Amino acid sequence: MFQPVSLFIGLRYSKSRSRTGFVSFITFFSIIGILLGVASLITVVSVMNGFEGELKKRILGLVPHVTVVNNDETPFKQWQNVQQKLLAHPHVNQATPLIESEALIQSSSAIQMVLMQGITPALEQHNIVSTRMSYGALTDLNTQKFSLVMGESLARKLSVNIGDNVRIVLPNKTTFTPMGRIPVQRLFTIVGLFNVGSQVDDAMVYLTHQSAAKMLRQSVDNVNELRLYLDDAFYADTVINTLKLQHPELTFTSWKASQGSLFSAVQMEKNMMGLSLALIIAVAAFNIVSALVMVVIDKRGEIAILQTFGMQRKSIVSIFIFQGMINGIWGTILGVISGILLTLNLNSLLSFLGLSLLGAGAQQLPIELNTLPVVVITLSALAMSFVATLYPAYHASKTQPAEVLRNE
Repeated sequence: MFQPVSLFIGLRYSKSRSRTGFVSFITFFSIIGILLGVASLITVVSVMNGFEGELKKRILGLVPHVTVVNNDETPFKQWQNVQQKLLAHPHVNQATPLIESEALIQSSSAIQMVLMQGITPALEQHNIVSTRMSYGALTDLNTQKFSLVMGESLARKLSVNIGDNVRIVLPNKTTFTPMGRIPVQRLFTIVGLFNVGSQVDDAMVYLTHQSAAKMLRQSVDNVNELRLYLDDAFYADTVINTLKLQHPELTFTSWKASQGSLFSAVQMEKNMMGLSLALIIAVAAFNIVSALVMVVIDKRGEIAILQTFGMQRKSIVSIFIFQGMINGIWGTILGVISGILLTLNLNSLLSFLGLSLLGAGAQQLPIELNTLPVVVITLSALAMSFVATLYPAYHASKTQPAEVLRNE
């Protein structure tokens, strides 16, 4: 089989057993360093992607991707017409009406500040709450007048359960009674409990749109705002820019106004951890420089002989690039295989060792192994290995045959 002479000699040098022990030691640890760096980077990036995915699912599954209100902040009187116009945008999957207000929820043993949301259950089936119901369903709100759904952790704080009554109090809404002005309040029956696994579990209660409207003394045909859910929450700014041109009478607010700093912090942490681990690969890759420089010094006589036979400088450069890249390729391939295996079995390994990185009784680490980051890490490791070979290869090409052979 045809094989370029530079590749043939580079392979022979890489397999040579005549190297000094120190050169072999450096070469071995450059391969191990690249292996550990690549494996660690794949594992950490997969876990960070998993955390970001969980945040996106749990937080952005509850927080509307875009909220829509009138410019003058008056309620929508014909919200169905506005809903249909907004649904015409290709990235808008759902537009749901919402009445929202801060409220107090009181049981016989405790009182808690919550956010009261009046929803239309039939339009909220895509909501993450509907898929995380521990007892009942969102549609159960329609089966009983003045009923509500709350989080399990809130129910524990209030010491209540399904079928119990709690009092909703609106401190910002008052009504006149023979006893004077008192906050608007009403008893509600608990018909469902959800467990999303976030702070929302103890900070939000859901009522029907009609019940919330009556509490706020509004017409049941009016809504305060519309919530838009997109096919991808990160398209929010693009969607808003388009809708602003089509509907200048409306005000649009992205989820980034309330949650953007959290996702920015997660992204920054992921970037910094990736950079730190990439430096490990860089340090390991540049151990190739030390090993190759020593090989060049050891092979000066052979390089001089090759040059006297007419081998060009670029071919000499290629020999040592091939030799150095073999170490980088081995380290990268073994690192990718180790990283993928470690990532896929990380939770099992932690369970076997009795470790819980999220605390006692916590769930497993979220892991999202994607092809693109693995490819980028692989190419980056190979690129760093290639750069590490350039100086020793260039140094080898500068060998002067006359000077070397005169001293042989």
